[in-house]
Amino acid sequence: MYNLIKRILFRKPPEEAHYWTMTQLQRAYRMGFMRRILKKQFATGRTDLSQTIWGITFKNPVGLAAGFDKDAKFINELDMLGFGFIEIGTLTPRPQDGNPRPRLFRLPEDEALINRMGFNNEGVAAAVQRLKNTNRNIVVGGNIGKNKVTPNENADDDYIKCFEALHDVVDYFTVNVSSPNTPNLRALQDKEPLEKLLHSLVQLNRKKAAPKPILLKIAPDLNDSQLDDIIAIVKNTGIDGIVATNTTISREGLRTDAATVSEIGAGGLSGKPVKERATEVIRYLHRHSGGSIPIIAVGGIQTAQDAQEKLDAGASLVQVYTGFIYEGPYIVKNICNGITLPKRS
Repeated sequence: MYNLIKRILFRKPPEEAHYWTMTQLQRAYRMGFMRRILKKQFATGRTDLSQTIWGITFKNPVGLAAGFDKDAKFINELDMLGFGFIEIGTLTPRPQDGNPRPRLFRLPEDEALINRMGFNNEGVAAAVQRLKNTNRNIVVGGNIGKNKVTPNENADDDYIKCFEALHDVVDYFTVNVSSPNTPNLRALQDKEPLEKLLHSLVQLNRKKAAPKPILLKIAPDLNDSQLDDIIAIVKNTGIDGIVATNTTISREGLRTDAATVSEIGAGGLSGKPVKERATEVIRYLHRHSGGSIPIIAVGGIQTAQDAQEKLDAGASLVQVYTGFIYEGPYIVKNICNGITLPKRS
């Protein structure tokens, strides 16, 4: 059934298809009988997949990655589809339109996407208000970034503003310094500015009555030396984990013809082409940290086998985005029905 729906949706521009689909899901949620049907249809039924990490209980390890529900508009609607957690954002202190359209592109031959959205969002205050007004039963993470017009030397201020605003309404934070679509953002992954930023957030967090886990989202394009720096930074700053990985700027190994890819231009590539590299990064981080750093895996996860590879490589949780677009609403149930959580000491 979803293959037919996908053919129809793929005739629409990607952003139009996204908002049309979510509007239909909202309508279904508002009808009590449909809400009950959908929840039952997409429920995994597996209680053995529940685990507690950072003091947070995740009903299953399959989450929705940041970027899909940037503004926290569809929390309960997405909960109907069985997700174990949802990460909103990336949010910035002030609203911003992002980059000009078109800025999201499908590569069906590769089961991939290229996006250069540019942190388009309505601003952190709007998301906070929605979360305050949402009676939810699902773990929500807040992915935070900086506004495009904010220079890197003032970036800490933007992250701190988002952190303070969201602290009481999300369950954990993800610090995004790895998107390729905000000019110079990835320079914040360098050791000195990154340690400074994370130290600031950790110090603020420790003053809170109920501190929240802080995670760092990294790019798949880092080399081994840079990954060693990331491990050291996590230990030095005392943050709680890593989200690996964001989209890649690489275009290697694509089946889509080079002229089409060139015409699309700049942006982060996600989906199947990122799968192997994301797994390599996760395995490296897990091994070289002695398994001491909890990792949320992202990148090319479409099937239970894909998710199992990430879990076996060292991840504790996984997130989907592009796989959700290509596989449809049964992706969470299908993954949950086919995975086993590794036993770790």
